[in-house]
Amino acid sequence: MTSPIEETLFALLAPLAPGKSVGPEDVARAVDPEGWRRMLPRVRAEARGLARLGKIAITRHGKPADPETFKGVYRLRLPMEGDVIAPPKPRASDMDADDEEDPDLAQGGADGDLI
Repeated sequence: MTSPIEETLFALLAPLAPGKSVGPEDVARAVDPEGWRRMLPRVRAEARGLARLGKIAITRHGKPADPETFKGVYRLRLPMEGDVIAPPKPRASDMDADDEEDPDLAQGGADGDLI
């Protein structure tokens, strides 16, 4: 059984040329013209689920985004052959203390000798 959000999303995507997308607000407005802003979190949740199943692609800056980690402005489109989700870029705040380079080792060893 499909939800009204899923039905609306695929109805909006069907007439579009390959690679063209819709915004989540377009889906929300089509489902509930007066309360569309309240629909946005549900559209996002449903889009994530459909993207995990490979039924749609969530894009950021025109490129497929990971449905688990994407943030910010996004669009929705049908998947295309060759879509590859790039791994998220590590942020400095994501690094463990163990990931940092040891300054002694960078100079050649603990006693300063070159290796």
